[in-house]
Amino acid sequence: MTTLLILFIFVPILVIILLAINLLLASHSPDYEKNQPYECGFYPKFDSLFSSFNIFHFNLGLCFLMFDLELLLYFPISVSLSNVSYFGLAIALVFFLILTIGFLLELSQSVIKLTDLSKLNLNN
Repeated sequence: MTTLLILFIFVPILVIILLAINLLLASHSPDYEKNQPYECGFYPKFDSLFSSFNIFHFNLGLCFLMFDLELLLYFPISVSLSNVSYFGLAIALVFFLILTIGFLLELSQSVIKLTDLSKLNLNN
């Protein structure tokens, strides 16, 4: 048996068999924990896949990703700073300056604001 034969024939057949066993033997009644709201405040909706959600969480997630990327790039720049010249330092400073300007724009447009989550309607 070649590796490609295993990859393209045996693995899909095994996946289909395991999915069929899961559908036949798994229980389909959610318990108390599955009906509790998620950490973001949404209640699980098992009846519809496409439902509206509060845009507050989306904006907060995008801001987190941007600042997480900024912190992730601090370490490689600080480690390799001795190997690059002043040009590399200038490029790093320009990059962090652009991210800082983005942060200031988010603050000025009140994308990031501390709100009382109890006042938000999270059950949309």
